[in-house]
Amino acid sequence: MWFGLFVSTIGSQMQFTAVNWHIFELLRGQTFTVELFGRTLSLGAEALGLGTLGLVRVIPIILFALAGGLLADTRNRRTLLIYTQLASVFFAALLAVLTLTGRVTVPVIYLLSAALAGVAAFEQPSRQSLMPHLVSKEAFVNAVSLNTLMFTGASVIGPALGGLVLAYAGVSTVYLVNAISFVTVVISLVLLTYRGEAAVSAAGLGWGALLDGLRYTFHTPIIWSTMMLDFLATFFSSARTMLPIVAGDILGLGPVGYGWLSAAQPVGSIVAGSVAALSGEIKKQGAVLLISVLIYGLATIFFGLTTSFILAFVFMALTGAADTVSTVIRGTLRQLLTPDALRGRMTSVNMVFFMGGPQLGELEAGLVAAAFGVPFAIVSGGVATVALTLLIAWRYPTLRRFDRPVEALAV
Repeated sequence: MWFGLFVSTIGSQMQFTAVNWHIFELLRGQTFTVELFGRTLSLGAEALGLGTLGLVRVIPIILFALAGGLLADTRNRRTLLIYTQLASVFFAALLAVLTLTGRVTVPVIYLLSAALAGVAAFEQPSRQSLMPHLVSKEAFVNAVSLNTLMFTGASVIGPALGGLVLAYAGVSTVYLVNAISFVTVVISLVLLTYRGEAAVSAAGLGWGALLDGLRYTFHTPIIWSTMMLDFLATFFSSARTMLPIVAGDILGLGPVGYGWLSAAQPVGSIVAGSVAALSGEIKKQGAVLLISVLIYGLATIFFGLTTSFILAFVFMALTGAADTVSTVIRGTLRQLLTPDALRGRMTSVNMVFFMGGPQLGELEAGLVAAAFGVPFAIVSGGVATVALTLLIAWRYPTLRRFDRPVEALAV
């Protein structure tokens, strides 16, 4: 399953890179004006177009994530994963065909991006809830680290490879490769020896079961505070959204250079993920989590200020390293602190925060960049991240002081 997801994530990261560049190219140089408080503002269409991608991706997540979590707790998770991967094959292939035949438009890209996000809303709760059944509790910290390393490794290869394919074979080829990559997950799931039953009876499917998941999440301070921290940090520090504009207009790069810059964040993630996987348990998890998010915000600020490709690469890599440390800590705590019968629903609530933050952040970054410029949007987002992290550290002393082995808290 790890290998299948690795191949699939490479394809998804290739498509993520290609979609952003595709929107940028379709809207490049276009502007439109709006009247606001008696003043006429000229907004860049490409920045707003990239920001709108975040909106169309987050709406399906908000609508379907909780339902996906409920299904993950009441249906066979492996079977659900097979169906969602087949749906992803269909939507990615449709985007490839429409692009190849010249029928693709910006609204069509938005629609199919929303469809793939909707599929992910059902896929992720089942996939993450399945993980504790595949490894022992003692190995789970390392499993989360390796899973994060898999994602970040694919996130290095995907954008870099996506930029090359984009430059030499065209955007439709990238979309086709992504469609094929989902097949590897289907094969791995078919071969998977896990045949676990549903965590709870399907008879519990209803509003009461949904409220149980929400109640558990909101009434567990460690889980709730980490979700809030994740949401706020990714909402305001979505520098990756503006990468096509940073690469094309500020740094003067083409598709290949854009692909390499897109791979910078995962490069940092690989370094941090490797260290986490080898070191095992992280001491003083709460303090390390908060410090890592502060570093994430500071690196975002410096990224927005630089006009050098090398420095831009370094600061993006630093955001990736910091984000990976916080992801490993958050992922381990949530999965081991949550009872199996509630794990899918907790994951679905987390998904709204984990994916909603960066997707809504794309819209926020696009609006601010369209009105005030890309550097201002990135720098102001980093400043907001630092300020809000300090606020959460003060507001939740339980998180700030957390320093216990996760095994002792596992349910």
